[in-house]
Amino acid sequence: MQKQPLLFALVAVAIFTACNAFSSQPAPAPAEVKPDPVVYGTLDTATFAAGCFWCVEAVFESLKGVKEAVSGYSGGHTQNPTYEQVCSHTTGHTETVQVYFDPKMISYQTLLEVYFASQDPTQVNGQGPDHGDSYRSVIFYHNTGQRDLAEAYKIKLDQSGEYKAPIAVIIQPLEKFWPAEDYHQNYEPNHPENPYVQRVSIPRLNRAKAKFPELLKDK
Repeated sequence: MQKQPLLFALVAVAIFTACNAFSSQPAPAPAEVKPDPVVYGTLDTATFAAGCFWCVEAVFESLKGVKEAVSGYSGGHTQNPTYEQVCSHTTGHTETVQVYFDPKMISYQTLLEVYFASQDPTQVNGQGPDHGDSYRSVIFYHNTGQRDLAEAYKIKLDQSGEYKAPIAVIIQPLEKFWPAEDYHQNYEPNHPENPYVQRVSIPRLNRAKAKFPELLKDK
C-alpha cells in the first residue's frame, strides 16, 4: 500500500512537466494555411526539430545573426495540422522550428553545433520529459550543402566518444513547413509564468547559453 502514493506522485510529476500539458490557450479551430514568413535580403533558412518547439525556438532566437525563429510542424502527412492533432501522435509531424539567419553573421555549421549541443541527441522519439514521435529530433535540410554538413557532423559526433549511445537525430529533406498557431510563437518569453517554461524551457535555454556565450545577442 505504501507504493501507491509514490506511484501517483511520479505520474503527477510527468503530467506536470509535459510540454502539451501547459498550453495556455483553449483548443483553437483549425487554422487557415499560412504562407512561410516573408524573408527579406540575403537570409538563409534552416529547419530543426528537437523536442518541444518552445525550447528550440528560444535557443535559436538567442543567437546573433538569427533574425527570426518560427515554431511549426514538419515531417508528417497531415495537411495544415493543428497543435492538438500533432500532440495526438497521429499526423506524423514533429514540432519544428524554422530559423531565418544571416550567413554573414552565423554559419549553418554553427547552427548545427548549437542544435546538437542544446539537446540530448541520443534520445529517441523525445527530448527530456516529452516523449513520442511528435518530439523526435530531425534536421530538415533545404539543399545538398546542408545535408552534407549535417551528415558529416553527425558522423563526427558519433565517432568522438562524447556520447555513450548512438546519435538518434534523423536527417531528411524538408517537404513542407507548417507554421504553428500564433499563440505558440515566442512562447517562452511571453509565458515566463508557465510551469513547463520554468522547469524545462528556461533551464534548457540557460544550458545552451552557457555553452556558447560568444554567440549570444547583446541584451
